[in-house]
Amino acid sequence: MKNVMVFSGTTEGRMIGDFLEERKISGYLSVATEYGKKMAGEYRYVNVLYGRMDQAEMETFFTEHEIGLVIDATHPFAQLVTDNIKKICSKCNISYLRCLREGIGNIEEDETVYQVGSVKEAVSFLQHTSGNILIATGSKELHEYQNLEDYQNRCYARILSTLESVQEAVKCGFEGVHLIAMQGPFSKSMNCATIEQVNAEWFVTKEAGNAGGFLEKKEAAKLSGAKLLVVRRPEENGMSVEELKIFIEKEIFKNAQKI
Repeated sequence: MKNVMVFSGTTEGRMIGDFLEERKISGYLSVATEYGKKMAGEYRYVNVLYGRMDQAEMETFFTEHEIGLVIDATHPFAQLVTDNIKKICSKCNISYLRCLREGIGNIEEDETVYQVGSVKEAVSFLQHTSGNILIATGSKELHEYQNLEDYQNRCYARILSTLESVQEAVKCGFEGVHLIAMQGPFSKSMNCATIEQVNAEWFVTKEAGNAGGFLEKKEAAKLSGAKLLVVRRPEENGMSVEELKIFIEKEIFKNAQKI
Protein backbone atom coordinates (compact mmCIF):
# COMPACT_ATOMS: atom_id res chain seq x y z
CA MET A 1 0.00 0.00 0.00
CA LYS A 2 1.38 3.39 -0.98
CA ASN A 3 1.44 6.31 1.44
CA VAL A 4 -1.80 7.75 2.81
CA MET A 5 -2.42 11.50 2.78
CA VAL A 6 -5.01 12.93 5.17
CA PHE A 7 -6.21 16.50 4.75
CA SER A 8 -7.43 17.40 8.20
CA GLY A 9 -9.66 19.98 9.79
CA THR A 10 -9.45 19.14 13.48
CA THR A 11 -11.53 16.32 14.96
CA GLU A 12 -11.96 13.70 12.22
CA GLY A 13 -8.51 14.16 10.69
CA ARG A 14 -6.86 13.74 14.07
CA MET A 15 -8.86 10.53 14.69
CA ILE A 16 -7.69 9.10 11.37
CA GLY A 17 -4.11 10.19 12.08
CA ASP A 18 -4.26 8.39 15.44
CA PHE A 19 -5.59 5.27 13.70
CA LEU A 20 -2.77 5.26 11.11
CA GLU A 21 -0.23 5.63 13.90
CA GLU A 22 -1.75 2.75 15.89
CA ARG A 23 -1.59 0.51 12.81
CA LYS A 24 1.95 1.68 11.97
CA ILE A 25 0.83 2.91 8.55
CA SER A 26 3.14 5.52 7.06
CA GLY A 27 1.43 8.64 5.84
CA TYR A 28 0.95 12.37 6.09
CA LEU A 29 -1.52 14.53 8.00
CA SER A 30 -1.95 17.99 6.47
CA VAL A 31 -3.38 20.76 8.65
CA ALA A 32 -4.02 24.31 7.53
CA THR A 33 -4.12 26.16 10.86
CA GLU A 34 -1.98 26.53 13.96
CA TYR A 35 -4.86 25.13 16.02
CA GLY A 36 -5.03 22.05 13.79
CA LYS A 37 -1.31 21.57 14.30
CA LYS A 38 -1.70 21.74 18.09
CA MET A 39 -4.58 19.25 17.96
CA ALA A 40 -2.52 16.71 15.99
CA GLY A 41 -0.71 14.11 18.04
CA GLU A 42 2.98 13.35 18.28
CA TYR A 43 3.47 10.63 15.68
CA ARG A 44 6.24 8.28 14.62
CA TYR A 45 4.72 6.91 11.40
CA VAL A 46 2.59 9.89 10.42
CA ASN A 47 4.24 13.14 9.34
CA VAL A 48 2.31 16.29 10.24
CA LEU A 49 2.40 19.02 7.59
CA TYR A 50 1.43 22.59 8.47
CA GLY A 51 0.18 25.13 5.94
CA ARG A 52 -2.21 25.34 3.00
CA MET A 53 -1.38 23.78 -0.36
CA ASP A 54 -2.54 25.08 -3.72
CA GLN A 55 -3.28 22.68 -6.58
CA ALA A 56 0.26 22.78 -7.99
CA GLU A 57 1.78 22.06 -4.57
CA MET A 58 -0.63 19.16 -4.03
CA GLU A 59 0.25 17.60 -7.37
CA THR A 60 3.98 17.88 -6.70
CA PHE A 61 3.65 16.49 -3.19
CA PHE A 62 1.48 13.54 -4.25
CA THR A 63 4.00 12.56 -6.94
CA GLU A 64 7.19 13.03 -4.90
CA HIS A 65 5.87 11.19 -1.84
CA GLU A 66 4.13 8.32 -3.66
CA ILE A 67 0.65 9.04 -2.32
CA GLY A 68 -1.76 6.21 -3.15
CA LEU A 69 -4.79 7.22 -1.09
CA VAL A 70 -6.08 10.67 -0.14
CA ILE A 71 -8.58 11.08 2.69
CA ASP A 72 -10.34 14.43 2.78
CA ALA A 73 -11.29 15.10 6.40
CA THR A 74 -11.49 18.87 6.05
CA HIS A 75 -14.32 20.96 7.54
CA PRO A 76 -17.82 20.25 6.13
CA PHE A 77 -17.99 23.83 4.83
CA ALA A 78 -14.48 23.97 3.32
CA GLN A 79 -15.95 23.42 -0.14
CA LEU A 80 -13.17 25.09 -2.13
CA VAL A 81 -10.50 22.98 -0.46
CA THR A 82 -12.46 19.79 -1.12
CA ASP A 83 -12.94 20.74 -4.78
CA ASN A 84 -9.18 21.34 -5.18
CA ILE A 85 -8.28 18.01 -3.57
CA LYS A 86 -10.75 16.12 -5.76
CA LYS A 87 -9.43 17.79 -8.90
CA ILE A 88 -5.79 16.88 -8.25
CA CYS A 89 -6.64 13.32 -7.18
CA SER A 90 -8.49 12.84 -10.45
CA LYS A 91 -5.61 14.34 -12.43
CA CYS A 92 -3.03 12.13 -10.70
CA ASN A 93 -5.27 9.02 -10.72
CA ILE A 94 -5.15 8.74 -6.93
CA SER A 95 -7.94 7.18 -4.86
CA TYR A 96 -10.00 9.83 -3.05
CA LEU A 97 -12.23 9.28 -0.02
CA ARG A 98 -14.32 11.92 1.74
CA CYS A 99 -14.64 11.65 5.51
CA LEU A 100 -18.03 12.92 6.63
CA ARG A 101 -18.56 14.52 10.02
CA GLU A 102 -21.42 13.02 11.99
CA GLY A 103 -24.54 15.11 11.49
CA ILE A 104 -27.28 15.96 13.97
CA GLY A 105 -30.23 14.77 11.89
CA ASN A 106 -33.14 16.88 10.76
CA ILE A 107 -33.46 20.34 12.24
CA GLU A 108 -37.05 21.20 13.02
CA GLU A 109 -37.95 24.76 12.11
CA ASP A 110 -40.34 26.84 14.19
CA GLU A 111 -40.67 30.49 15.16
CA THR A 112 -37.26 30.34 16.87
CA VAL A 113 -35.22 28.17 14.45
CA TYR A 114 -34.71 29.01 10.77
CA GLN A 115 -32.54 27.47 8.04
CA VAL A 116 -30.82 28.88 4.96
CA GLY A 117 -28.52 27.45 2.31
CA SER A 118 -25.53 29.78 2.66
CA VAL A 119 -24.10 32.72 4.58
CA LYS A 120 -25.18 34.96 1.72
CA GLU A 121 -28.76 33.73 2.15
CA ALA A 122 -28.47 34.30 5.90
CA VAL A 123 -27.58 37.94 5.30
CA SER A 124 -30.52 38.36 2.92
CA PHE A 125 -32.80 36.87 5.58
CA LEU A 126 -31.41 39.16 8.30
CA GLN A 127 -32.01 42.26 6.21
CA HIS A 128 -35.69 41.91 7.11
CA THR A 129 -35.09 41.57 10.87
CA SER A 130 -34.14 43.81 13.77
CA GLY A 131 -32.00 43.34 16.86
CA ASN A 132 -28.41 42.43 17.56
CA ILE A 133 -26.80 39.47 15.78
CA LEU A 134 -24.19 37.06 17.15
CA ILE A 135 -22.27 35.59 14.20
CA ALA A 136 -20.53 32.21 14.51
CA THR A 137 -20.06 31.31 10.85
CA GLY A 138 -16.31 31.90 10.65
CA SER A 139 -14.12 34.76 9.47
CA LYS A 140 -13.87 33.87 5.77
CA GLU A 141 -17.39 35.02 4.93
CA LEU A 142 -17.66 37.98 7.31
CA HIS A 143 -17.56 40.30 4.30
CA GLU A 144 -21.09 39.16 3.44
CA TYR A 145 -22.42 40.81 6.60
CA GLN A 146 -21.21 44.18 5.36
CA ASN A 147 -24.31 44.17 3.17
CA LEU A 148 -26.47 44.53 6.28
CA GLU A 149 -27.57 48.06 7.10
CA ASP A 150 -25.87 49.28 10.30
CA TYR A 151 -23.92 46.00 10.52
CA GLN A 152 -21.14 47.54 12.62
CA ASN A 153 -23.64 48.27 15.38
CA ARG A 154 -25.92 45.24 15.01
CA CYS A 155 -23.37 42.48 14.46
CA TYR A 156 -20.96 40.75 16.83
CA ALA A 157 -18.54 38.26 15.29
CA ARG A 158 -17.16 35.31 17.25
CA ILE A 159 -14.16 33.89 15.42
CA LEU A 160 -11.07 31.75 15.97
CA SER A 161 -8.32 33.35 18.03
CA THR A 162 -5.78 33.28 15.20
CA LEU A 163 -3.98 36.24 13.69
CA GLU A 164 -5.34 35.43 10.23
CA SER A 165 -8.96 35.33 11.45
CA VAL A 166 -8.65 38.53 13.48
CA GLN A 167 -7.03 40.42 10.61
CA GLU A 168 -9.82 39.33 8.26
CA ALA A 169 -12.48 40.41 10.77
CA VAL A 170 -10.91 43.83 11.31
CA LYS A 171 -10.62 44.30 7.55
CA CYS A 172 -14.38 43.72 7.37
CA GLY A 173 -15.08 46.38 10.00
CA PHE A 174 -15.46 44.20 13.09
CA GLU A 175 -13.50 45.49 16.06
CA GLY A 176 -13.74 46.46 19.73
CA VAL A 177 -16.64 44.84 21.58
CA HIS A 178 -18.03 43.64 18.24
CA LEU A 179 -15.16 41.18 17.80
CA ILE A 180 -14.82 38.10 20.00
CA ALA A 181 -11.77 35.92 19.32
CA MET A 182 -12.02 32.58 21.13
CA GLN A 183 -11.32 28.94 20.44
CA GLY A 184 -14.33 26.62 20.48
CA PRO A 185 -16.24 24.42 20.61
CA PHE A 186 -18.19 26.15 23.38
CA SER A 187 -20.36 24.83 26.17
CA LYS A 188 -24.03 25.70 26.46
CA SER A 189 -23.29 28.04 29.38
CA MET A 190 -20.55 29.86 27.45
CA ASN A 191 -22.88 30.33 24.46
CA CYS A 192 -25.61 31.62 26.79
CA ALA A 193 -23.20 34.06 28.39
CA THR A 194 -22.07 35.39 25.00
CA ILE A 195 -25.62 35.77 23.70
CA GLU A 196 -26.60 37.68 26.84
CA GLN A 197 -23.43 39.79 26.84
CA VAL A 198 -24.08 41.15 23.34
CA ASN A 199 -27.87 41.18 23.82
CA ALA A 200 -28.32 39.08 20.68
CA GLU A 201 -31.77 38.48 19.27
CA TRP A 202 -30.27 36.37 16.48
CA PHE A 203 -27.58 33.68 16.64
CA VAL A 204 -26.17 32.65 13.25
CA THR A 205 -24.25 29.39 12.98
CA LYS A 206 -23.40 26.58 10.57
CA GLU A 207 -24.66 23.03 10.95
CA ALA A 208 -21.20 21.66 11.62
CA GLY A 209 -22.34 18.62 13.62
CA ASN A 210 -21.74 17.63 17.21
CA ALA A 211 -17.97 18.07 16.83
CA GLY A 212 -18.61 21.72 16.00
CA GLY A 213 -20.73 22.27 19.10
CA PHE A 214 -24.00 22.72 17.22
CA LEU A 215 -26.32 21.23 19.86
CA GLU A 216 -24.82 23.46 22.56
CA LYS A 217 -25.50 26.50 20.39
CA LYS A 218 -29.06 25.40 19.71
CA GLU A 219 -29.80 24.81 23.39
CA ALA A 220 -28.18 28.11 24.38
CA ALA A 221 -30.25 30.07 21.88
CA LYS A 222 -33.43 28.48 23.23
CA LEU A 223 -32.51 29.18 26.86
CA SER A 224 -31.48 32.77 26.11
CA GLY A 225 -34.51 33.58 23.99
CA ALA A 226 -32.48 34.23 20.83
CA LYS A 227 -33.61 33.04 17.42
CA LEU A 228 -31.27 30.54 15.73
CA LEU A 229 -30.42 30.95 12.06
CA VAL A 230 -28.71 27.83 10.72
CA VAL A 231 -26.67 27.56 7.52
CA ARG A 232 -27.32 24.04 6.23
CA ARG A 233 -24.39 21.76 5.52
CA PRO A 234 -23.66 21.02 1.84
CA GLU A 235 -24.82 17.56 0.77
CA GLU A 236 -21.91 15.17 0.21
CA ASN A 237 -21.19 11.50 -0.29
CA GLY A 238 -18.53 9.83 1.80
CA MET A 239 -17.72 7.66 4.81
CA SER A 240 -17.72 8.06 8.55
CA VAL A 241 -14.45 7.81 10.48
CA GLU A 242 -15.32 4.25 11.51
CA GLU A 243 -16.15 3.24 7.94
CA LEU A 244 -12.82 4.67 6.77
CA LYS A 245 -10.95 2.68 9.39
CA ILE A 246 -12.57 -0.53 8.13
CA PHE A 247 -11.73 0.40 4.53
CA ILE A 248 -8.07 1.02 5.38
CA GLU A 249 -7.85 -2.27 7.31
CA LYS A 250 -9.21 -4.13 4.27
CA GLU A 251 -6.70 -2.42 1.98
CA ILE A 252 -3.84 -3.47 4.27
CA PHE A 253 -5.09 -7.07 4.31
CA LYS A 254 -5.52 -7.09 0.53
CA ASN A 255 -2.00 -5.77 -0.04
CA ALA A 256 -0.55 -8.24 2.48
CA GLN A 257 -2.05 -11.14 0.50
CA LYS A 258 -0.31 -9.94 -2.67
CA ILE A 259 3.14 -10.07 -1.07
